[in-house]
Amino acid sequence: MVLLTKEILKKLPPLYSQEEKGLDAIAIVKFFTPDSGWTWYATEFDGEDTFFGLVEGIEKELGYFRLSELKSIRGTLGLPIERDLYFKPKTLKELMN
Repeated sequence: MVLLTKEILKKLPPLYSQEEKGLDAIAIVKFFTPDSGWTWYATEFDGEDTFFGLVEGIEKELGYFRLSELKSIRGTLGLPIERDLYFKPKTLKELMN
């Protein structure tokens, strides 16, 4: 599966461009491990490798994560990260609740 399409790349704001919005920043894309409980929501992208957004794993945390990292991660059964094809953009505030 392709994690980023040209369409998604056009929609993702540049890194640091939503800082002033805080939790009102919009998560554009959702990535997840189909065989474990980890999820990444991207609100910004540097155009190369670095995202900012929300990571849900053991806890919910805001921070940076990398596309190269997502491509290399495997879940507990060895399945790769997928993009949620049905995800509708949401604010970080909505996702944090």
